[in-house]
Amino acid sequence: MPTAADILARALHDAGCRHAFGIPGGEVLSVMHALSDAGIDFRLCKHENSGGFMAEGAYHMTGAPGILVATLGPGVANAVNVIANAEQDRVPLIFLTGCVDAAEADSYTHQVFDHRAVLGPITKASLTLHDGSVEKVVEKALFIAMDGRPGPVHIDVPISLATKEQEPRRAPRAPRAAPAAPAAGQALEAARQYLAASRRPVMIAGLEVLAQGVEAEVAAFAKDRGVPVITTYKAKGILSEAESLALGGAGLSPLADTHLMPVIEASDLILLVGYDPIEMRHGWRDAWDPETKPVIEFTAALQAHGMHSASINFAGDIGAGLRKLREAVEPRDTWSNGAPAQARAKMAKAFRADEPWGPAAIVDEVRKAVPHDAVATVDSGAHRILLSQVWQCTLPRTLLQSTGLCTMGCALPLAIGAKVAAPERAVVAFTGDAGLEMVLGELATLRDFKLPVVIVVFIDASLALIELKQRQAGRENLGVDFGATDFPAAAQALGGIGVAVKDRAALSQAVVDGLSAKTFTLIAAHIGPKAYDGRF
Repeated sequence: MPTAADILARALHDAGCRHAFGIPGGEVLSVMHALSDAGIDFRLCKHENSGGFMAEGAYHMTGAPGILVATLGPGVANAVNVIANAEQDRVPLIFLTGCVDAAEADSYTHQVFDHRAVLGPITKASLTLHDGSVEKVVEKALFIAMDGRPGPVHIDVPISLATKEQEPRRAPRAPRAAPAAPAAGQALEAARQYLAASRRPVMIAGLEVLAQGVEAEVAAFAKDRGVPVITTYKAKGILSEAESLALGGAGLSPLADTHLMPVIEASDLILLVGYDPIEMRHGWRDAWDPETKPVIEFTAALQAHGMHSASINFAGDIGAGLRKLREAVEPRDTWSNGAPAQARAKMAKAFRADEPWGPAAIVDEVRKAVPHDAVATVDSGAHRILLSQVWQCTLPRTLLQSTGLCTMGCALPLAIGAKVAAPERAVVAFTGDAGLEMVLGELATLRDFKLPVVIVVFIDASLALIELKQRQAGRENLGVDFGATDFPAAAQALGGIGVAVKDRAALSQAVVDGLSAKTFTLIAAHIGPKAYDGRF
């Protein structure tokens, strides 16, 4: 008969999961081996936080929930950051942990704390496997992780239960509710009237479009109706940024806002499509007034964020919602004043990448050197804000980052997970020097996986974004500078290729060589201090 761990692993495999990441502990050995026996590849990382981001990278390539495995106590505590990130960034992540048996926990305290109490506020659910109902718990976990707003679900596996045989029952199902389309009625008719009357519509699209897999439908609506599209950073590529209707990404750049906000202000209809302002800077608070112009929102679930509001809210199937909206509404010419095209041109000028050398030149040169469908990941920091404006995405899920939580140290593990799950894709990670130092050990993980990921490090020996904010606030320099690490030497010591570059030609050659290498390539791109001043 199958054990509880076997049933758990087979259910995850049936849900499409093929990759798991984490760090072993005696309490999860049975789970790890059951995953492997079920056909799920378990990969050892150097830290649970990194393992969670690897799982997210794999999710974006496959669409199946990510899997993170950790031992009890410190393993759980180490993963708190990435679990919170998954909750905010809509990542369906199954977090498997070991735990001592309930009776033993009454008297045995070594490494023991209440996992569910810690994880409850940052997960969609925290569950425990129980003897005789393993199938039901796993089924519930998969349903919760993928339904509505996807997110992390934690499953505690008691040590003795993992290896205990279970009576054969029906195989766990992975049910997923079919999101509802807007029902006929007053709200839908009013929305159609708004669309029919609009001459200057604008769309703001966000990460829930990715979560529901309706990128093509959103792009088709925009092109059919002549609606210019602003995306959040993580949603870049929903509409190819080579399209004239694509106005680029928005999120953390005040400079971008100076060109995008006038389009929003001049619009006569705002469509919020899978959008959550958790990705946006505070300048987007109350960015419009639904009392003075119609705002129609399509989202997975009603949101109570308070940043701004809509005239009409539709919760459910975003793609079906857009189809229903345009039924019986004839397409019309839009934006006769050419304002979106002007904004697009101004954005291109504001974020010019034709400098001889500097952070924008680095982004530009790498973009030219990799295929159009390459997957890029970017860490948090000043370089992320600039890169998210300069890097062009022609496809969705080709620029991965932490946008809700904006956590550092994510770019390298995101790239590892993406490359593991899609080895045929070119993958490049952009990181600051401080962010890479947080996760330097994962270079050894890359070595062990033998993955030709290219890592581009912006070298300025400073927490550049915080240092810039310090100066803008008139404060003295404090706690933002650090010593210079010899990253190429570190890469070589950890089994990779290390290159230092200071010009476009050397960078381009290093990227081309790195894509065909047998191991990872780390490119240290020196930019110097204050390189981001006035850039975003």
